Amino acid sequence: MSAHCQVTGRAPSFGNSVSHSHRRTRRRWNPNIQTKTYYLPSESRRIKLRVSAKGIKVIDRDGIEAVVARLRKEGQKI
Repeated sequence: MSAHCQVTGRAPSFGNSVSHSHRRTRRRWNPNIQTKTYYLPSESRRIKLRVSAKGIKVIDRDGIEAVVARLRKEGQKI
């Protein structure tokens, strides 16, 4: 599975590794993706989300119900 956050949409960034001799090779920075289980009280069930650390903070700030409603509005199947 690719390293994409379901909440924020964060994806890997790409760039160069630069050595001491200044040679450049391609590299990527992956977001900090966690698999988290949340309880949805309105449906009385648990859901699993692949979220970044920033996505966890967004869920803490807005609430799981609001985030799930936004994801469903965007067309994601939860």
